[in-house]
Parts: sequence; C-alpha cells; structure tokens
Amino acid sequence: MTFSRTLLVLVTSLIYSHAAVAVDPSTVISMETTGTSTFYVKGEILGMGPVKMMVDTGSGYSTINEETLDILKQQGKADYVKDLTGILANGDRMVVKVYSISAMNIGNNCWLKDIEVAVFPGKTRQILGLSALKKTSPFTFSVDPPELALSNCVASL
Repeated sequence: MTFSRTLLVLVTSLIYSHAAVAVDPSTVISMETTGTSTFYVKGEILGMGPVKMMVDTGSGYSTINEETLDILKQQGKADYVKDLTGILANGDRMVVKVYSISAMNIGNNCWLKDIEVAVFPGKTRQILGLSALKKTSPFTFSVDPPELALSNCVASL
C-alpha cells in the first residue's frame, strides 16, 4: 500500500469514527456563487444589520471592516480583544485588531454569540471564517449544491 493510500485510509477511518459520535448538522444555509469558486451567505451582524459574507474555511478568523467596527463600537456591540499578526493569502504579514462582537446570524436562522473577528481596513468585504464556523461544528461545506449544513444553531436571540 502506498503512503498516500495509507494516509487516505487513516483519514477516512478517523472521519467515520468521529461521525459515529458527532451531531448531524441540522441547519442548512444556501450559498450564492459568483462563478469564480467564491461562495457567499446572507447574514446579519447584531447592531449592523444585513450583511453578505464570503465563506472562507481557510481563514482562521471571520473578518469585518473598519466601517462595520465603528458602527458596532458606537452601539456597544464590539469589545477589543488583542492585536494579531496574520499572514494574508499572498504571503504578506499584516497586524490587525481582533474584537469580540456580540452576535452574528448566518442565513437568517443560525445565531451565534460572542464571535471573535479580525478587523480589516476600509470597506473590505466581510468574511465568514473559522472563528464563527467552529461554533457550528460539526458543519459541512458543499459545492454542489452550494450550501452550508450547520450544527448548534440558535434560531433567535
């Protein structure tokens, strides 16, 4: 058996052994695609209102922009946590501030509380990353059909 085949068998075994004790994702959220393999979900940030978030399972943190942060701070819905040095997709390093926001809604029926978000400059797009998605674990990201299946959702605050 080749190394890659052995690794595949091991990973598959771990997935199946974990799946036996995992909660089934029960909240299904449709995603939109722009045709460039980029997926978006509709959502809401408490204190900001409706937002469109790019889903990025490779991003350790969800992100908001400075404009959104200013609105949330005015309403007492964001608390400073720390500075973080992150590595961007192009390899550049960037120091960003991390805030805890009070609540976020994914797809109109999955409220999450106390989400840590990195703040990017200007009016950059909002990103739904692992700091929020891990709260819905186990979750499934599907390309065809484009949807997220989430666990541990709260339908309302």
